[in-house]
Amino acid sequence: MKRHIVMLPGDGIGKEIMGSAKIVLQTIATEFGHQFTFAEHAIGGSAIDQFQTPLPDTTVKACEEADAILLGAVGGEKWDSLPGDQRPEKGLLGIRKALGLFANLRPIKGFLPLLHASPLKEEVIKGSDILIIRELTGGLYFGEPKGRIEKGNAVVDTLYYHRTEMERIIDKAFQSAQHRNKKLTSVDKANVLESSRFWREIVEAKRKEYPDVAVEHLLVDAAAMKLITQPNQFDVIVTENLFGDILSDEASVLTGSLGMLPSASIRTDGIGLYEPVHGSAPDIAGKGIANPLGMILSAALMLRHSFDMHEEPDEIERAVQTSLDQGYYTADLAIEDGIVVSTKEMTDIVIGNLSTNSVSNCICNSYA
Repeated sequence: MKRHIVMLPGDGIGKEIMGSAKIVLQTIATEFGHQFTFAEHAIGGSAIDQFQTPLPDTTVKACEEADAILLGAVGGEKWDSLPGDQRPEKGLLGIRKALGLFANLRPIKGFLPLLHASPLKEEVIKGSDILIIRELTGGLYFGEPKGRIEKGNAVVDTLYYHRTEMERIIDKAFQSAQHRNKKLTSVDKANVLESSRFWREIVEAKRKEYPDVAVEHLLVDAAAMKLITQPNQFDVIVTENLFGDILSDEASVLTGSLGMLPSASIRTDGIGLYEPVHGSAPDIAGKGIANPLGMILSAALMLRHSFDMHEEPDEIERAVQTSLDQGYYTADLAIEDGIVVSTKEMTDIVIGNLSTNSVSNCICNSYA
């Protein structure tokens, strides 16, 4: 398989962890007989420094022509004084909009060696494996009109969704559930909001097209409580933009390892942007201690969702799990009786745990 990948390292530790993802993908390509080509482009603060904009036209064009996009992180205090519409984060929002990436996928999985760092008791979080699917381009964040009215004495935000926007994200959730444990939880506020009642109607209509998937409806407040008390009862969660923003951030801290979590923003044809959940961490940039695992796992997500591969991402995820089981961790993690390693060393360990021998050793030694 031939695929072209655009890499957007961004700011802070982005370039370091992007190098880790690239070398892992090169190893996988060699092992499975694929051909991956890579092109690097600027976004965020680094793009402001080079091109005076957080999202250059050349970056947008390159992404439009790619089979998938990997993003490191954007932002940092260096650019905090800039006006809001010129900040590095506008690059991320802009590329999502330019590419029409309507579905945000946030896997939340607890790694056993890290569960002691969770704010929940280990017996509560153990075994949790959740996929939160959030609608990304509609709802309260984008509806018009919005802003101050009545001479600044009142304010309005508009929650707007078209049927087609709801249908496509709900279809994506059902399809994802079919490839997992065939259980879908739809989250809304149907006891108060008309938009949520409409959402629930569409879920009920769509469930007839996916008879193998069990469906439950939860109000968002109940879902928030259940994430804390019974997280292992969830499989796939689907919800609209605002609720998804809040619930995915709540869930991201449950495993005790924010640096481990990948995410994806995709569209109907499978084109997607893949990035770790953590930020740019400018305070540790260049020190060689950043955790590359969230970026590596984001690359695995890319193989699964944009390239429709299964064995390859499974192998990457297994190698990451094995590396943690062996007691290796970067400084942001806390594995009892573990061994602290650098970004490069953790990358080398993951590659060593892939099912390759001389090929992986050769590639590993070329890491920079």
